[in-house]
Amino acid sequence: MTNRVIGQDHAIAAFTEAALGGRLHHAWLLTGPRGIGKATLAWAIARWVLSGATSPNLTVPDDAPELRRLKALSEPRLNLIRRPWDDKAGRLSAQITVDEIRKLLSFFHLSSAEGGRRIAIIDAADDMNIAAANALLKVLEEPPKDALILIIAHQPARLLPTIRSRCRTLRLNPLNPAQVGNALADAGIDDDAEALAALSDGSVGEALRLVGQDGLDRYQQIVDLFATLPRMDRLAAAKFSDQAAGRAGADGDPFDLSITLLDRFLTRTARAGLMGPPLPQAAKGEGALLARLSPDDHAARIWADAQARLSARARAGRAVNLDPAALVMDMLTELARLSPAQSASPAKS
Repeated sequence: MTNRVIGQDHAIAAFTEAALGGRLHHAWLLTGPRGIGKATLAWAIARWVLSGATSPNLTVPDDAPELRRLKALSEPRLNLIRRPWDDKAGRLSAQITVDEIRKLLSFFHLSSAEGGRRIAIIDAADDMNIAAANALLKVLEEPPKDALILIIAHQPARLLPTIRSRCRTLRLNPLNPAQVGNALADAGIDDDAEALAALSDGSVGEALRLVGQDGLDRYQQIVDLFATLPRMDRLAAAKFSDQAAGRAGADGDPFDLSITLLDRFLTRTARAGLMGPPLPQAAKGEGALLARLSPDDHAARIWADAQARLSARARAGRAVNLDPAALVMDMLTELARLSPAQSASPAKS
């Protein structure tokens, strides 16, 4: 459990001003892309509220007994709702079920004898099935006294509108490269921080995934591969595609990583046509390559269209269990047709 919230001062201020001003709403929806600190903020809020701290930046005294209990998940005034462990399958369940949400009622009832605030963290609401979402709505409609419900949502638009309307929203923003670097330093990662920040879209969680799956090496492969245009190296393309067919593990899915990195490359290529090559570079030779592939806004539109169209097609194919290596190779073949000559602006007569 990370203790430091980085780059979300606006969200911290919104919450503490409400709490210290006696306007603490019973339910808060913490939204924003994955990996930018929503869970970190939820736990920081829980520590701050349960310890009775009053600092406007969520700091808590180091000797507060709640810190030890929260770290051990033994604090009786906090209940964490997440996907349960499936003993038969030997892995986490795919969804948060209605039974998990119903436990909230028992928790709030039994913990009321402790007095003071009682907090529930739902991580993440995106994992709830329909029955669980309806059960949560009932809790929000009739909130128990002194209850504080912190709901983490990566894609809040997919939640029931009636759930969203009963919560106050804290929107967290992607971190800038310096902030991602600071967060990585906190995690003991100093090497390649700039490149990881460039590829992570302001998400520390995504940067850590890239570290765990050798994402920078995979991205360098993409840059080197596209450097062979207009005649893409077929053997290198096949090697990259075959790597996408590996088995998903604890660090993630090789297919998802491959498509995500291709998405990032195409997005950065499109941006280069509008604003020039992005800094910092995420791989050796990337800046010069992007300038060649996307010299103007006409080329930018071609690459942006390719990103949206081909990425969606590849993910749809994977959803129906098509061969991941073939899907990636198909995407690369299509992209190879977008040679620098084709992506240049039409000559003026």
